Amino acid sequence: MTTVRSDRDHRVTLRAPSRRWLATSFHHLQIYIATRDHTGRDHAFVITADGQRYPLRPGKAASLPESLITNYLMKPTERSLPPARQTDFLERLGQRSPSGVNRGRIGVDFGSVGLCHVAAGFTDAVIEFAKGFAIWDLAPGHYILHAAGGVVLDLQGSPIPLDYHFSTLADIAEAMNRRQKSVAAASQTLAQDVLKVRTGT
Repeated sequence: MTTVRSDRDHRVTLRAPSRRWLATSFHHLQIYIATRDHTGRDHAFVITADGQRYPLRPGKAASLPESLITNYLMKPTERSLPPARQTDFLERLGQRSPSGVNRGRIGVDFGSVGLCHVAAGFTDAVIEFAKGFAIWDLAPGHYILHAAGGVVLDLQGSPIPLDYHFSTLADIAEAMNRRQKSVAAASQTLAQDVLKVRTGT
């Protein structure tokens, strides 16, 4: 078993695909967990501060103008400018929804916790167009969102595989230098819509 740590807030435990998987992400007073049972089925849930356990499911699939999309925007030139230059994306997000209300929003979120928020239905998608998430930021939330029924796509629209090929310490060391640009969303349709508008197709 190999454990990859970024800081006290995120931890992912990775095992061979034939064994049981476990990923955890800690945020405030909630613990987001995904696990694979003995039948190979994935489950995602949150445990709250009072010890209650709730299954995770992304929210109802929303269209882009009805969505709350988050991004790590904290560094102005490195993180905020690239999404701000996506004018077609922002204009589409700002359109009125079918009910006539302007509901589209963009917010700030952080790494794996952002993907957990999609898994819980708090937000609809996380975009990372600029620098890309480091593996320790992406992997725990990726597995939790997958287990809850969401998707994580690269910027070409392909699913990012859950198998990060961590067989040796050298594999882990090499992975620490990689970054992955992505769209993580409650549904394949929303993720594809974000990518289509981003690329203008």
